[in-house]
Amino acid sequence: MNNMKIIAMIPIRLGSTRIPKKNVRYLLDKPLLQYSIELALGCGLFDTVWVNTEYEELKTFVEASGASFHKRPRQLASNEATNRDFTYEFLQKHTCDYLVMLNTTSPLLRLETAIKFLRLVKSDKFDTIVSVVSERTETFFGDQPLNFTFDKKINSQFIEPVDKIVWALTAWKREVFMQLQEQGKNPVFGGRLGRFIIPKDEACDLDTLEDWNIAEGILFSRQNISKERYLIL
Repeated sequence: MNNMKIIAMIPIRLGSTRIPKKNVRYLLDKPLLQYSIELALGCGLFDTVWVNTEYEELKTFVEASGASFHKRPRQLASNEATNRDFTYEFLQKHTCDYLVMLNTTSPLLRLETAIKFLRLVKSDKFDTIVSVVSERTETFFGDQPLNFTFDKKINSQFIEPVDKIVWALTAWKREVFMQLQEQGKNPVFGGRLGRFIIPKDEACDLDTLEDWNIAEGILFSRQNISKERYLIL
């Protein structure tokens, strides 16, 4: 599969309400969108890295950063537009074997994690791959226990893990996505579906100011690693 064409798409909207203009807000020493651009380019495994946005004023910054600019139609930049909608429009304009979506809201992703994800994409085992965090913890769905019972308490290492989709990295086989979309079926989870587990400390999804503060704290701690210390007993 060495000749496989894989392109990256980084979707950006300026209309965020919970964290206003979060994609151009500085997270520590650089704007949020720059983390995803640098990660995608740093992999060295994409044929092209595209920023998909309606905000044409970003074009100069995007291209100066080494990425390509895709102008999204305004009607696909609203709160109602889904990744299904703007991804289909993007794939109509750009041919590839696989498209990988990197969300700017996951700035904690490490390069080695992205490279492992791309190796799974290149294996061609799946038509869709979603990124998940796998947690071994008692979980409710509504009022009902999902992966435990009320009858007994068991240690967490013996609990069946729950996989939560985090949308940090997503891959779609273009041919399958386009076919399902044009058949009126949902292509977002289409075809052979695979899950890729990412480390918990890379999975923060920036939806709220609380998420932002957590991500900023983790990034700061990575830059200021202190020596391990223990209570002397």
